[in-house]
Parts: sequence; structure tokens; C-alpha cells
Amino acid sequence: MSALLDAWRHAPTHRRVWALAAPMILSNLSVPLVALVDAAVIGHLPHTQQLGAVVVGGSLYAMLVGVFGILRMSATGFAAQAVGRGDGGALRLVLLQSLALAAAIAVLIGVLAIPLSDLALQLMRPSAELDALTRDFFHARLFGLPATLACSALVGWLLGTQNARGALAVMLTTNLLNVALNLWFVLGLDWGVLGSARASVVAEWCGALLGLALAWRTLGRHPGQMSLDALRQWHGWQALLAVNRDILIRTLALHLVFFLITVQGARLGDATVAANALLLNGLLVAAFALDGLAHAVEALCGHAIGANDRLTLRRSLVVAGGWSLLGSLLFAVLFLLGGRLFIDLQSDIAEVRSAAYPYLPYLALLPLIAVWSYLLDGLFIGATRAREMRNAMLVSVALGLLLGWLLQGLGNHGLWLAFLCFMLMRGLTLAIQAWQLRRQDAWFGANY
Repeated sequence: MSALLDAWRHAPTHRRVWALAAPMILSNLSVPLVALVDAAVIGHLPHTQQLGAVVVGGSLYAMLVGVFGILRMSATGFAAQAVGRGDGGALRLVLLQSLALAAAIAVLIGVLAIPLSDLALQLMRPSAELDALTRDFFHARLFGLPATLACSALVGWLLGTQNARGALAVMLTTNLLNVALNLWFVLGLDWGVLGSARASVVAEWCGALLGLALAWRTLGRHPGQMSLDALRQWHGWQALLAVNRDILIRTLALHLVFFLITVQGARLGDATVAANALLLNGLLVAAFALDGLAHAVEALCGHAIGANDRLTLRRSLVVAGGWSLLGSLLFAVLFLLGGRLFIDLQSDIAEVRSAAYPYLPYLALLPLIAVWSYLLDGLFIGATRAREMRNAMLVSVALGLLLGWLLQGLGNHGLWLAFLCFMLMRGLTLAIQAWQLRRQDAWFGANY
């Protein structure tokens, strides 16, 4: 206990945690701003099909690229460890490999995007006008695909070098420029749906170029020579590809859980599925803030592991964990006391409101339960221990699905209990893995 108190009292660690967490929280909050402005701008156009096209086309695009946030996670972990070791050559290699992987994934998605979007639209069966507008929007958005993935890798790499301000600059530039260009292209130039897509593409390429410039400047502070042999040989790519593979599997499993919640909610009725969506928006809001602290853990713990610094690793975890607990308590109180207002602000449909109110206690519990999985995800990402993350997620999904099946008779209460169990198991399985690695003194050993 005294070791934990000593770690918590270490003021420089508090400053380092917030120097990384605060910019990432701000950048996270800019993400919903873009979606809000997009909807507001297109919503002022005369035809409902135009808003529908942006919503559907944007969802298709997000579905294709969303899981490849893995590029940010792997770049953060490997970059942080390279900085901790003082290995400027490895830092350059991580940057180049991450960008090359982003380009390769962009080509792959680009090849698959049109046939997959055709299949999705056939399943949706939209009107002819909505179908045409959605295709126009989606095809235009694909021109920003390489920049979207490059930005993800660059933000992760900058965070790994503890340049959180650089990561913030990239994300804020992309998102705020997107907002400004949307207003200009859609309302000023009257480009309609295509204007919204073009605004996103231009903003993403500007963000990627800024990220490259900031990465070049950051490299000046970390001298070193990159090994060209590591870039040419398969062995030099194995660790990065293995980590991305395992994080991809873990991310797909997580997406499956949220998809199944929507499916099961829909089976319970239209009002129930809508109510669950409003409630889960609360988890999204909490995650935006708590993820900022998790990002700080990624960078600080990765740096400590690279430097073989056990004391800094413990201090970083204790301080970030303490602030994460305080943040989750704050959200729990807000949802418990102001949950009805939170639901009312999102919908004025009486049926949906009344369907959501009984489940507010579950929403209040969620931040307290979920916070530990966010925090430990940060530790495992910083340590590039993606295999353990993958295994913990698969076990948690299996147990959550089993409990969901057993609790079907309880209706939506059973669904929420199963989801809370899933989130609890995420944190618990990661904690068990972390304890085993600590017991084996394996945090500072090779993991791939």
C-alpha cells in the first residue's frame, strides 16, 4: 500500500499523465463535433435523400476503415518503446513501416470497397434516388482513404513519442477543417452531398500532410540511422504485422458485441433498440474522456518498458489509474443524477424515453466497470502485448454471449446484465494476464 501511495504522490508523473491525456481528450471531443455539423449542414438541404445519403454513405465508409484504428495502437506501442530505448533508428523504422502498412491496407480496402458497398446497398434496398446519392458520396469519400489510414498511423506514432500536442494538432486540423469546408462547399458553393464528401477528403489529406511534417520535426529530436535490411526482410516486419493481426481480431470481436446488442435490441422492439442506442451514447461520451487517460498509459508505459524502468511503469499506472477511477465515479454520478436529462436531450419521443429510463442504473454502473479495461488496454498496447489482448477479448466475448443466451428470458434487462458482465470480464481477464506477466517478470521481455 505504501508503494502505491508513494507512486500517487509523485507530482511529475501527474504532470506527464495530463500533458498526454488532456490533448487526447480534446481531440476526441472534436470527433462528434464533425458528425454533428455534417448532419446539421446537410439537414438544411431541401431533400431528405441528401441527408440519408450522407448518413448511409458515411456509415459504410466508417465501417470499412473503423477497425483499422489498429494502425494507431501498434504505432504508439512500438514508437514508445523505441523512444524509451533511445533507439532513433527503430523509431524511423516504425514510422515508415506503419505508413507503408496504411498504404497497403488502403489499396486492399479500395479494391473491396465498391463491391462490398454494392452488396450492402442491395441489402438495405433504398430508393433509387437515395441509392444514387449514397454511391456518389461513398465513391468520392474513397479518395481520402489513404490519408485517413495515414493519419491514424501518424497520430499513434506521435503519441508514442509523447508528442501529444502534435497528435492533437493533426486531429483538430482535420476535424475543424472538415467543419469549415463543409459549410463552404455545401452551403457556399452549393455542391450538396458531393461537397460534404469533398470536404472530408481535403481535410484528411491536409491532416496527413501536417502529420508528416510534425513527424519529420519530431525525428530531429531522436537521432539515429534506420536499418534498410529490417525494412527489406520479412523478419523486420513480423512483430508489427503480428501485433496488428491480433489487435484486428480483438477489435472485430468487440465490434461483434455491439452489433449483437443492436440485433437483440431490435428483436425486443423498435423502442427498445432506440433506447439502447441512446444509453450507449452515454458510454461513448465517457469513453472519449477516459480514453485520453488510456492513451497516456500507452505512451508512458511503452516508454518505461522500452527503458526497462519498473518504477516509472508503476507510477504511470497508479497515477493514470487513480485519475481514471475518479473520472469514472464522476460519470457514474452524472448518469445517476442526470440520466433522465441526458435521454431527454437526445430524443423527445415519449415511447423511447420511457423505454430508456428503467435502464439508467446500468448506464451509471458502466463507467465504473469499463474503466479498467480501458486502462489495461493502454498498458498492453504500450507493451505491444497484443496476443494477450486478443485472448482476453475472445474469452470475454464467449462468456458474455453465453450469459446473454442464458438471460434471454429477462428481456432487455438480461441483455444489459450480459453486457455489464462482458465489460467486467474484459477488465478481469486483462488484469489476470497482467498479474501473470508480472509474476513471471515478463513485462520487460520480448513478446514477439
